[in-house]
Amino acid sequence: MSLSNGKESEESEIRLGIDDKPSIEELIPLSIQHLLTMIVSTVVIPVIILNGIGASAEDTTFIIQMALLIAGVATILQTFSIGPVGARLPLVMGTSSIFVAPLINIGNSFTLAAIFGAVIVASPVEIIIGYYIDEIRQLFPPLVTGIVIMLIGLSVISVAITNAGGGAGAENFGSVINLGVAGIVVVLSIALNSYFDGLLAASSILIGIVVAYLVAFAMGMVDFSPVAEAGWVSAPVPFRFGVAFEPGAIVLVAFAYVINTIETIGDIEGTTSAIGRDATNDEIRGGLIADGVMSAVASVFGAFPNTSFSQNVGLITFTGVASRIVVAATGSFLIVLGFIPKLSAVVTSIPNPIIGGAVIVLFGMIISIGIRIISQTDLTRRNLIIVGVSIVLGLGVEINPDILQQLPSEVQVVAGSGLIAGGVTAVILNLVLPGDGGEIAEETVIDAAASDD
Repeated sequence: MSLSNGKESEESEIRLGIDDKPSIEELIPLSIQHLLTMIVSTVVIPVIILNGIGASAEDTTFIIQMALLIAGVATILQTFSIGPVGARLPLVMGTSSIFVAPLINIGNSFTLAAIFGAVIVASPVEIIIGYYIDEIRQLFPPLVTGIVIMLIGLSVISVAITNAGGGAGAENFGSVINLGVAGIVVVLSIALNSYFDGLLAASSILIGIVVAYLVAFAMGMVDFSPVAEAGWVSAPVPFRFGVAFEPGAIVLVAFAYVINTIETIGDIEGTTSAIGRDATNDEIRGGLIADGVMSAVASVFGAFPNTSFSQNVGLITFTGVASRIVVAATGSFLIVLGFIPKLSAVVTSIPNPIIGGAVIVLFGMIISIGIRIISQTDLTRRNLIIVGVSIVLGLGVEINPDILQQLPSEVQVVAGSGLIAGGVTAVILNLVLPGDGGEIAEETVIDAAASDD
């Protein structure tokens, strides 16, 4: 299918459906766009973990390469599947941010080997949840998944703005140059997506990033020294860091897998919502099983747990390109980068303000997806209470984490995540409050307000 055919439906605004095959001229830029959308997070998240536990530069370089390689394999597995493993949806995979705080905690308390051992042993948690999704999906109705999706976007607002300003600790943070470069990505992406069609609209984020990158290069903002220092070839080495099994570490990672499950369900629902339908149980099951399986495989090769990337879900919604072929091609590029460090160093040389501009647009779309899903439920007083309390608690612990400082450190690690605090609150309130989808009232609040008028 060619992008020039336009939108499949006015409601979903899809330019390329899940099984549509773009031409090679369209495939390359669209897949690179997905690559640029996720690669910085895939590199930065391992760096945050490894810096937090004092890992060596050599170990950090190796783990980053394995993160790219595993992300590529996991992405292809999600898009095409092997048996029950994989959602057969355009899900771009990468290192999960859910595990950052728990893994730093484990690494500082034990060793890298304990991290990888815990990730392997606890991975069946998500696999089992996926296998029994038919029985437990009622725990994640559209109201809950909509809240989780919103929290995914809301929880990274500070990250987006910090990057747009130049990054944490930048000497010129908030400078006109940084804000201007970030603004180029935002303005150009929105303008191309809104006023053009076809490939220009579908590649709007990529074009915005490239133009901003050229401007940044002209202004001396691009540092190529990591490219010169990077090697040409990096090969995987199984169990390079060994494995160790610490019960406390395994329990902490197991809980993180539960939260990762909620995020992945939200991403799957967000992806299918972008094409105008609900996710099937088979899609959710396959996606969760793939998450667990590939996270265990990642640990074997020295990478951290994998999950679907929400920013790429936002990209699908923003561009209307939902082709699995495009996302599989992105996976292929990731595998190549996983073997060639010098190429990945070129991609990761993108300055922070450019990343910030892209994140503003893409996670803004994630928030919009959550709003759309929530708006399709009955907005009764019960449901509005669930939405309001969950969002406030989720954002509250992100804005002021000191509220948890009197609690045990293990609790702080878990409850300090806005996604965890808000997501778990939504699940619990949906279970304990009377009524189901607004059945506690004959009218929704909106309908009642309309009748009062």
